[in-house]
Amino acid sequence: MKQPPGYEDPAHPGHVCLLQRSLYGLKQAPRAWFKRLHDYLLSAGFYSSKTDVSLFCHTTEGSKVFLLVYVDEIIMMGSNTTLVNSLLGRLASTFKIRDLGTPGFFLGIETVSSGDGMVLSQRRYMVNVLSRDGMTDCKPLATHASSVTQPVTPSDQPFENPTQYRRIVGALQYLTITRPDLSYAVNRLCQFMHTPTDDHWATVKRVLRYIKGTLHYGLCLDSFPTRTIHAYSDSDWVGCPVDRKSTSGYAVFLGGNLISWLSRKQRTVARSSTEAEYQALADVAAEVTWVVSLLRELGLHTEQPASLWCDNLGATYFCANPMFHAQTKHVEIDYHFVRDKVASGDFVVSFVSTKDQLADVFTKPLPGPWFTTLRDKLNVVEHQP
Repeated sequence: MKQPPGYEDPAHPGHVCLLQRSLYGLKQAPRAWFKRLHDYLLSAGFYSSKTDVSLFCHTTEGSKVFLLVYVDEIIMMGSNTTLVNSLLGRLASTFKIRDLGTPGFFLGIETVSSGDGMVLSQRRYMVNVLSRDGMTDCKPLATHASSVTQPVTPSDQPFENPTQYRRIVGALQYLTITRPDLSYAVNRLCQFMHTPTDDHWATVKRVLRYIKGTLHYGLCLDSFPTRTIHAYSDSDWVGCPVDRKSTSGYAVFLGGNLISWLSRKQRTVARSSTEAEYQALADVAAEVTWVVSLLRELGLHTEQPASLWCDNLGATYFCANPMFHAQTKHVEIDYHFVRDKVASGDFVVSFVSTKDQLADVFTKPLPGPWFTTLRDKLNVVEHQP
């Protein structure tokens, strides 16, 4: 280390500067900033959530205020407008902030009013992605993946510009925040970041063409009288022709609102479709456990058991009957925690027909009409621009 230009001390040339405040752009800057904000919020009467460290809560005489932090972006909501304004004033006395009123944009996500609820939209972000990649005038498609062709293997012709491929797929990952219908396609594309081929690039362009035709679609959040949790889990057994691993998918609903979803390749090869479905059930059970923990912290949990829906009878039996132990000796032990949840009454695992399985859209390409039906059931709706 050496003294910066203009601040040299001729009397002590071997001395260095003592850092009193973390500088913007350094690796330790975000952590130092969050610690300062965290300490101030605790002194102002907030308490930090143990489930989500970026969430802070304030309770006074039955009124609640929630404050969510993402780096230097903050969103605050509460049941008492006077209390919210008071806390904003205290925050402004210490930090230089701007109150932008009712959220219109937050982290690039637009909130569009729709009846008693709202639609979370990333239309501007989608337009920017299409414009940046020269696909503004492309022909739109009804689905993002073909249901008749198998996923390609890495042995095809390598794509000439892998950096461009990684940049676009990385941008598509952020888009899945409000577009769960894109999760399966983006998950498949992310598996070939290191060695993309021309066929993978053709799939990217197909996804962009689908986005072109659904620019005005977003995730709808509406008001519902019930706060029960129900989730759907599904698996596509040995869906990957490269390593023969299965793909898990789940959708978690709070009332009628979709709040969490996933499309991910499983870590191990499943010996049967029942085992693959059982692993998918374990994945959604872990997510629901986290959601329940968060709702309890916020005082919003109804204490009713969560309903998990699976379209494989064998997997539902595994969750409740320990006599199947001989058939699951090879299954990793961490997947069996779902049995404890069922035994304790936290979860109720039930069978659902394949035609009613909403998580099907996260595990495989689907025909256009069926894909559209499931997309509507996931509350991905069209809104006015």
